[in-house]
Amino acid sequence: MRLALSLGLLLLSACKPPAADNYVERVELKEQSRMASPSLPSPNVEGAVWAQASDPMRILYGIPGEVPMLALACRFPDDEPTLHVTRFSRADPEAKALMAFVGNGHIARVPMDAVHNGRAWLWEGDIAAQTYALGALTGPRKVSATLPGAGLVGLNASPMPGELIELCREGVPQREEPSGDLEMEVYAADPDQPAEDPSADAPPG
Repeated sequence: MRLALSLGLLLLSACKPPAADNYVERVELKEQSRMASPSLPSPNVEGAVWAQASDPMRILYGIPGEVPMLALACRFPDDEPTLHVTRFSRADPEAKALMAFVGNGHIARVPMDAVHNGRAWLWEGDIAAQTYALGALTGPRKVSATLPGAGLVGLNASPMPGELIELCREGVPQREEPSGDLEMEVYAADPDQPAEDPSADAPPG
């Protein structure tokens, strides 16, 4: 009798897979249907610099004459000083990720969302300007900015990120005039396409 019962249970299990296996199978199929795009390579940062944007509370990082790689801006949603980060890199629609700024003895993690700007999905995120970990950007050394799928951007040392963050924390508008001898005021909606007129916002050479 016991043998017959065991055989019956074995046959029944063969007809219907265990719930756990069925769950794993469904999850794998769902993940495959929403598979992310292939990761992009890390950009070449040779010659990349920080530059003042026309907005006195926004700075850009990239190679002069090319589409910026990164932008930092001070905003005040609900009167709270906030550092807004833009990574000019293609993103999957409605994707989310954490961007890590590592350097100067700190690691600042910024929640990033894919935001559609009318032509392309780019990465944007916010972090409270008072966040202690933003010391990664206020120190004198180079910083690495890593975003899953968008590679690593090496940020060359500059006092500009630290100055922006300190002014943002104080609620003080940044200087009106751009600093340095260039301005990467390039707002290409699609990072894979050149700006309509890269020289329009650049100072005369």
